[in-house]
Amino acid sequence: MENFAQYADWAYLVGAILFIVTLRGLSGPKTAIMGNRYGMFGMALAILTTFFLAPSPALGLIIGAMALGAVIGIKRARSVPMTQMPETVAMMHSLVGLAAVLIAIAAVFNPHAHHDSLHRFELFVGCFVGAVTFTASVIAWGKLSAKLGAKPLKGVWVKPVQATLFLAMVGFGVHYFMTESIESFLIMTAIALVFGYFWIAPIGGGDMPVVVSLLNSLSGWAAAGIGFTLNNSMLIIAGSLVGSSGAILSYIMCNAMNRSLLNVLFGGFGTAAAAAGGDGDGKEKNYKSGSAEDAAFMMANADSVVIVPGYGLAQARAQNAVKELATVLKEQGVTVRYAIHPVAGRMPGHMNVLLAEADVPYEDVCEMDEINSDFASTDVVLVIGANDVVNPAAKDDPSSPIYGMPILEAHRARTVMIIKRSMATGYAGLDNDLFYLDKSMMVFGDAKKVLEEMVKGVTGGGH
Repeated sequence: MENFAQYADWAYLVGAILFIVTLRGLSGPKTAIMGNRYGMFGMALAILTTFFLAPSPALGLIIGAMALGAVIGIKRARSVPMTQMPETVAMMHSLVGLAAVLIAIAAVFNPHAHHDSLHRFELFVGCFVGAVTFTASVIAWGKLSAKLGAKPLKGVWVKPVQATLFLAMVGFGVHYFMTESIESFLIMTAIALVFGYFWIAPIGGGDMPVVVSLLNSLSGWAAAGIGFTLNNSMLIIAGSLVGSSGAILSYIMCNAMNRSLLNVLFGGFGTAAAAAGGDGDGKEKNYKSGSAEDAAFMMANADSVVIVPGYGLAQARAQNAVKELATVLKEQGVTVRYAIHPVAGRMPGHMNVLLAEADVPYEDVCEMDEINSDFASTDVVLVIGANDVVNPAAKDDPSSPIYGMPILEAHRARTVMIIKRSMATGYAGLDNDLFYLDKSMMVFGDAKKVLEEMVKGVTGGGH
């Protein structure tokens, strides 16, 4: 063991490099699988190294916990449908936060440990970040799964309560830092858990993709805090990488919504959006509807088709059906591409993962910035279960809560077809002006069934 300790830093360095390569690989769909493998190798190396470094590890408890976690994780990974992937990710973040809290509490109650001012500060920050992450992630899971109240918490009292809880949390944390009072530490932890609820509960559904990426960042910083508590450099590095990458992703997604992170977290967009979506001007809007056969005929006789997937595609588990539709259209000589908005779905990269699961060619998938200029020359745009990311109000209506948000400019195409179950508003609670344009046609029904009918229509027609 002692001889191995001198090589531990080198092992951790290799593990850190593997984690960096992992993030680089996960930045693109073509390299994501290899990036995942690098991460697995890096984590395995970090765990083995830590085993040899620990002075007297309780091998039975550790291996038992790892085995149980592996069984649960593998079972969940194999069974989770794409519609439940966002809440699954949120729940995994909560476990990291809970681990940070439990380790911090164990460190504080350790009678043999002496905590200087630096370690007390690390325990203070690491514990409250972990506690906030835990509760906030559980509430995010509840919102995404519609099990703990998907609607935003409303009221003029919400922000004062948030401010009071935050100040109380910091106050008791500072008192612990100054006096090493265990009671103050426990009170701070309890307040942080409550604050996590009041922080996320007022946020509306339209902002949940940003919330998920931010919780990813916080779980990383919580892990880094655990690393400081345990004096483990590998955990500090890994946590910092996750924390910083999650923060960068949150920034990118906020830019895609034309909003600041503070506005997302404390601006009450979900509440405002729901109110705006429910008010309207009192006038009944007219829209055109058609059948799947009508839509198939129009696409089969087009030169170019752009497919815009949204959460409705995941909800209907229709990724394979849309891939089949694209295949038969290509056989008819139609150019088919997919347009992805950064905040489509309910977590970062949701639509990319969905299409990759159906083996959609990577070269057919285009991000918003690279395809927006092509919509004006596109014959047909097929929108599947997307709402806010194609809403022209973001460009045309200064009174709209999403005004200024960059969108996929589907309204510029010659013809727009939208698959939806009904005319109900999207997750953010806003009506969509795109549905009422003269060039738009609604096709109502379950996305998978409608797409399968379109496939039959295309194979029976064509140029």
